[in-house]
Amino acid sequence: MDDCGCLREVKYVIHDRDGKYCPAFDGILKSAGKKPVKLPTQSPNLNAFAERRILSCKTECTRRILVIGEEGVWRAVQEYIAHHHTERPHQGLGNVVPAGWPDDVPSDGRIECRERFGGLLKSCSRAA
Repeated sequence: MDDCGCLREVKYVIHDRDGKYCPAFDGILKSAGKKPVKLPTQSPNLNAFAERRILSCKTECTRRILVIGEEGVWRAVQEYIAHHHTERPHQGLGNVVPAGWPDDVPSDGRIECRERFGGLLKSCSRAA
């Protein structure tokens, strides 16, 4: 679990009742200090947020690049998550990024564009 770091700040791991989430999987989560939470049976709409998140990652990131090997997949997903949380404004949050805007953002000045994955993911902001 520490290899990718994606579960460091997580307390709960929500998963469905698929056979791949066996008691041994729950044991691994518990040994890492995470509480596994199983979704109720026959409740496909309860996981809609997670499904949408996975769909966004696939369409905006992994379907546009040629991924070679597991390391490439992890790098692509980590870059997408970093972009999603720190650079991309969200309409549901009042057009603010989930990590929040920095306090020292200038109101005027030159606008810079940052790119990830050779331009597939872009974000623009004022220069410091």
